[in-house]
Amino acid sequence: MFPSPGTLIFLELEDLPPGFGEATREIEHDLLEMASRAELMFMRAMDALSKLDQGMAHEVMAADDKVDAIDLRIESRCLELLSASHPEGSDLRVVGAALKMITDIERVGDLAVDIARAAIRIEKELGASDVVDLPRVAEISRSMFHQSIEAYVRQDAAIVEEVITNEEEVDRLFLETRDQIHDLMRRHSDDVVTLSLLLIALHDIERVADHAVNIAERVMFMITGELQPRG
Repeated sequence: MFPSPGTLIFLELEDLPPGFGEATREIEHDLLEMASRAELMFMRAMDALSKLDQGMAHEVMAADDKVDAIDLRIESRCLELLSASHPEGSDLRVVGAALKMITDIERVGDLAVDIARAAIRIEKELGASDVVDLPRVAEISRSMFHQSIEAYVRQDAAIVEEVITNEEEVDRLFLETRDQIHDLMRRHSDDVVTLSLLLIALHDIERVADHAVNIAERVMFMITGELQPRG
């Protein structure tokens, strides 16, 4: 079973930034739990892929139900709050940001499931997952996701900028690793199924970084009140 959600996000309810009432703090608390569970899923999915561990992969897939349930709970609370309290200014930004962020967090959980499924299929193909260094790309993506949530907790624009800057490194490694997989496909046609699954997993890993950037940009909106268009 997974460790408790708080082990990765490492913050308790009293550590959260002040909202405009208990309802908002409950939303913030649920969002942190959801993010922590999604991060754990991603880490375990990468472990399952590295070790070709079917049991661990199935644990990741089962864990997605809890992330989806929290997603629906947060959405419901946000809509109730918007309807009942009519928040304005920074309060409205808190609720609006939460509604956008949970979409990205939920997608991270879905991507972890996709990686876990790839691990199962590669194991059945009697393939190898260590022919390219996917964990190197995954660790940067995971760190970006973790930092984006930390930026939300601390309302820290400097952390936001760090997340956005790190996207360039993920993009560089993505292209480098993709080229390596393509080269292996040309030279080892018998392994094309396994290599195709690794290529899909690589895309999933890169998408985690994209979702981290989306969250970070939403945090910047919470801080400044301005949405910055992406170049």
